[in-house]
Amino acid sequence: MNTHSTVVVQLREMVLSGELAPGERVTEAELATRLGVSRTPVRQALPALAQEGLLVSAGKRGYSVRAFTTQNSIEAVRVRALLEGFAARHVAEKGVSATVLSALKACLAEGDALFTQRQLQDDDELRYAQMNARFHALITEAANMPLLENLTERCNVVPFTAPLSVAFSNTNKERMFDFLFYAHRQHHAIVDAIEAGQGDRAEFLFREHAHTQEQSLMMNNG
Repeated sequence: MNTHSTVVVQLREMVLSGELAPGERVTEAELATRLGVSRTPVRQALPALAQEGLLVSAGKRGYSVRAFTTQNSIEAVRVRALLEGFAARHVAEKGVSATVLSALKACLAEGDALFTQRQLQDDDELRYAQMNARFHALITEAANMPLLENLTERCNVVPFTAPLSVAFSNTNKERMFDFLFYAHRQHHAIVDAIEAGQGDRAEFLFREHAHTQEQSLMMNNG
């Protein structure tokens, strides 16, 4: 994992754990010192975290930590699950294309490769998050409903709602494997339902998938 990616993960976890408090102003120089890196990867990471909804603009080229509650995130996750479930139902019922199905199965294979050992490495957290984001995007894009995609993106700007925003506090690293492994088994079930044309099941599985993310949020903020 390159330095920029490492910094993104570290800052995300600092927000999750409260080490970076809501409303706190963050600067490149201070964060670079705290993380022991140059200012360049921090400068690259801050806009990415703002796009995720974790930071908000504060003054000229500055950022502060966005104020949010765990309940805000849970509500957004539930709404996103409704939208994605509807998308999955639509894709299953109209018939998934060979191209989309192949891309989904490539995500499954990439995720499977991360769980060949009992413990994930730090790099694997980011790899899973990137794969997870592609998996979810493939389904919403395959539905070909611009309004649905737009509403999903609006949900994703709520902190720790987007599929890319996988983060576990350091004290819970040992439980990360179990949560991600279970979530990925749900990915397999979703693809199976879509391939079989089972719209009802695909939609239901997305609701269950969201419940797994809710548990993760509650664990990390409990």
